[in-house]
Amino acid sequence: MTELVSLDEVRAARDLLDGVVRTTPLEPSRPLSAALGGPAWLKCENLQRAGSYKVRGAYVRISRLSEAERAGGVVAASAGNHAQGVALAAGLVGIHATVFMPVNAPLPKVAATKGYGAQVELVGNTVDESLVAAQAFAERFGAVLIHPFDHRDVIAGQGTVALEILEQCPEVRTIVTGVGGGGLVSGMAVAAKALRPDVRVIGVQAASAAAFPPSLAAGEPVRLPSFSTIADGIAVGRPGELTFTHVRKLVDEVVTVAEEDISRALLMLLERGKQVVEPAGAVGVAALMSGAVQVETPVVAVLSGGNIDPLLMLRVIEHGLAAAGRYLRVTVRCSDRPGQLASLLGEIAEHRANVVDVEHQRANPHLRLGEVEVALSVETRGVAHSDSLISALRASGYQVVFAAEV
Repeated sequence: MTELVSLDEVRAARDLLDGVVRTTPLEPSRPLSAALGGPAWLKCENLQRAGSYKVRGAYVRISRLSEAERAGGVVAASAGNHAQGVALAAGLVGIHATVFMPVNAPLPKVAATKGYGAQVELVGNTVDESLVAAQAFAERFGAVLIHPFDHRDVIAGQGTVALEILEQCPEVRTIVTGVGGGGLVSGMAVAAKALRPDVRVIGVQAASAAAFPPSLAAGEPVRLPSFSTIADGIAVGRPGELTFTHVRKLVDEVVTVAEEDISRALLMLLERGKQVVEPAGAVGVAALMSGAVQVETPVVAVLSGGNIDPLLMLRVIEHGLAAAGRYLRVTVRCSDRPGQLASLLGEIAEHRANVVDVEHQRANPHLRLGEVEVALSVETRGVAHSDSLISALRASGYQVVFAAEV
């Protein structure tokens, strides 16, 4: 029977991390507080060294290696945040690190990992595949594998986030955090339940990469046959043995959120919270915004990471605007005669929507002779405004053949 990590282990990890990691701020969120009817706070681990909480567990694990183990260096597998945490921790301890990352890992995360001094190998399409390569490397060269979540030292290190939360917000009733392999939520649950058994600890996964719900239902870790999500930091196909035991015994609930929910949360955090957060770091906020979970306030949502590719940020912002009804792609068919395009644009302007992009298409074989198709990207003020605009265009005789948020 697996023994759970203890509060003493988490406290010992905090002592090790003193002067190594920063105590990240706890910021109030007015939009969330208004929506939930009570105080809501954001634990800003996106502002942690290396951009996420991962350095906590990585440093605790690496700093406890023996001299013989350090001589062989360390190896890890990660989509980015654990990679950077291991690279930074190894550099602080003074040992060599090799990190295996998926071939599609975000370029800024790859560059940052190299910048911290690690050797990066791009192998596989998922973290699970990279982990297999890392394990083979460890066996071949004698390097110590620093698992991203399934180790006592790693769990203890991540649990220090909860110690800070309980000090910064003693009245907290609910803690919500994203879940991939389960290291963060496991460690936080250890600390929270030991010190405040009344505090609910809730994990959140992306619905398209949620391995914990079926695993909890089965009573053992279950591997997903496939998974894909914009939240690459929590895209893990199977819970760890150790983390599964912790989640099953200590975590009150694990819920899921859709990709659109994550996009909306990222947009709100950027626009209202002035926080740059990666998709995996925003799933807790997504759960609160979408109503995926009912919580008692005060509630703390952990922003677990801020390492987002700028290109992904552009796509996510657009997707978030669309999900919020503020960015509309609409295709209109109308007669191909002089002044028709100006009339169409005038109609849109009258409804105070802003045209971002226009594509005029005559070559579509589905068009009738004398008919033209106009594809428009339009900024609106929300779902009601978008619906009103579409209704007005149809009322004016325009054939809206496709109107969708993208």
